[in-house]
Amino acid sequence: MRAFALVLVSTAAFAQPATPPKFTVADVHPSSHNSIPGVRGPFFGDGRYELRYATMVDLIRMAYGVDPERIYGGPSWLEYDRYDIMAIAPKGSTVEARKLMLQSLLADRFHLTLHNDSKPMTAYKLTAGKNSKLQASSGSDTGCTFRVDQPPPPPPPAPGEPRPPLDLPVLVYTCKGTTMAAFAGALPSMPGADQYFDKKGVVDQTELSGNFDFTLRYTPKIPSGLVTKGEPMPLFEALEKQLGLKLELTNAPMPVIMVDGGIEIPTPNPPDVAKSFPPIPDEFDVAEIKVSAGGPQGRGAQPEIKNGRVIVPGITLQNLVWLAWDITPNDEIVGAPKWLNSDRFDLIAKAPEGVALGDMTPTAGRSIPVNIDALRPMLRKLLIDRFKMQVHMEDRPTATYVLSALKPKLQKGDPNGRTKWNEGPAADAKDPRNGNPALGRLVTCHNMNMAQFAKLLQEIAGGYIHDDVIDATGIEGNFDFTFYFSGIGQLQGGGKGGGDAIPGGGDSASDPTGALSLLDALPKQLGLKLESQKRPKPVLVIDHIEQKPTEN
Repeated sequence: MRAFALVLVSTAAFAQPATPPKFTVADVHPSSHNSIPGVRGPFFGDGRYELRYATMVDLIRMAYGVDPERIYGGPSWLEYDRYDIMAIAPKGSTVEARKLMLQSLLADRFHLTLHNDSKPMTAYKLTAGKNSKLQASSGSDTGCTFRVDQPPPPPPPAPGEPRPPLDLPVLVYTCKGTTMAAFAGALPSMPGADQYFDKKGVVDQTELSGNFDFTLRYTPKIPSGLVTKGEPMPLFEALEKQLGLKLELTNAPMPVIMVDGGIEIPTPNPPDVAKSFPPIPDEFDVAEIKVSAGGPQGRGAQPEIKNGRVIVPGITLQNLVWLAWDITPNDEIVGAPKWLNSDRFDLIAKAPEGVALGDMTPTAGRSIPVNIDALRPMLRKLLIDRFKMQVHMEDRPTATYVLSALKPKLQKGDPNGRTKWNEGPAADAKDPRNGNPALGRLVTCHNMNMAQFAKLLQEIAGGYIHDDVIDATGIEGNFDFTFYFSGIGQLQGGGKGGGDAIPGGGDSASDPTGALSLLDALPKQLGLKLESQKRPKPVLVIDHIEQKPTEN
């Protein structure tokens, strides 16, 4: 469990065999640009180990089993640069062995050096009340299991009718033969618990020894605006009422990993490294696609992609095209017929064994994610074959954005800090959202230059920015800065504008809801300005497509 890694990292994070295992061969290179580049993987299948869009912090987290908040030090690029890794490992290798292989790879290819340390950090202390409700373990079973108690969702409402409230799910966490130290370490990683702990760890101060059996029932935090029914059981209250345990904020020394150094550009790949890898399958083993029984309005159940199976009921062909060609809903599809976004289809498919699955130890009731990038060529081939599609890519004039300087209000960055951005206040802890609920976004950037900020704006400001931003500020140097604005959905009318204007433009500062658009926030708070212009961009063109698929 991740929790045990947190507890034992100070003594075991770097424990390795005398000769640590290594990948047979590895291809390591910087990732291509992606507007939403969250890490994908690791995946493992048919001897192929894959990671995409991983920062060095991601790589250290996966290799050593620690939370990113426990990784300190290192050069500025540690959380900014992203890398793809493809490697070959023995088919019989274990998950833990592949973690050791990743450790070796980081040392060999990035010259990464680390050491264990501890730092005082804000954490929660777990204490026991006078009337503990824990039962001493009565058997030899150990470990924890998890389930969700929730009735099936109600059918979708008829047109014009309000959506009925959802039943609040009850999360049930049952442990056998568990110590309080292990339970304290596991608390932040329990399903739904991250909403309560906000990346803070837990230290055991119960002074209870021995092993215990117990069951904890709690509910997740309810997102704002979501109507639910059922009795909420917040995690902290559930702990106190059901187990007699209490959580309170404290300062405590916590184990961390210190990064001493590394190189930004990995050492060169072996010659002809691509020939070392087996070909990636481009066709499903079996696939069925048919018109949805519900017709154009049929939506069916939730999509399911796991363990090599793809089950997508009641989906439009437009959504399948977005997925297959890896394009966003904001990208134009030229030549798309109207029915592409109205007719619905049911898809059931099975990927070949060679498709890499999530590299994790299988657990009862836990699905293993499939490598979506490996599925895309199979889905493209399926759509082309079954709908007789003919497509090509061509450059079309598309609205893009330019970042320029007015009167910059930027503070010089810490040259020893990492280049990154995060949601939340800066070190001064000031949060303007407390006085105005319509300000849903508060972004803090660290040690960032304007070219990097322009590149990240599409990732930061989803809904406003639909393409790369060009840096025309002429500002040199790295800066620390914080700005706040409203999400695109919080603007009056949802920020839907006409022409080529950036959504949310105009004098939204006077929005009666108190909302503030990104376009108004940047000049007022940072002295920067976003403007729209046209430039060529590759778009998908549909030359021919049949409305109904061929027979299965």
